[in-house]
Amino acid sequence: MIEILIGILSGTISGTGMGGGTILIFLLVYMLGIDQHIAQATNLVFFIPTSIIAIIINLKNKNIALQTAIFVSVFGILGAIIGANISIKIDVNILKKCFGIFLLIIAIHEIYTIVKWYKKEKIRDTKKKQS
Repeated sequence: MIEILIGILSGTISGTGMGGGTILIFLLVYMLGIDQHIAQATNLVFFIPTSIIAIIINLKNKNIALQTAIFVSVFGILGAIIGANISIKIDVNILKKCFGIFLLIIAIHEIYTIVKWYKKEKIRDTKKKQS
């Protein structure tokens, strides 16, 4: 049952464009006790169908610059191969710490972006009221 809930939560977050893999790895490791390496590999398998669906929907809506997407995909695949080979050689505890630091950096960036957007909107609303 918990696996179904984890899948639904990760899929929903993926659908919003936020990266469901981030939450998937976290939940697999800390709620199910799965090894970090296995959780990351599971995330890669999870990523394939969710990304295919996202590509189909975004192609229909003409939201993809194909030349840029192909260029980024080729180098993304190369980076994934390199990253997978590096992660296999890293101790699980170090990998967990690296993943935690990565999540922290993403969280700080997201908070910064939200605060920046909020300030921009507040200034815009103040200017509207003054006019």
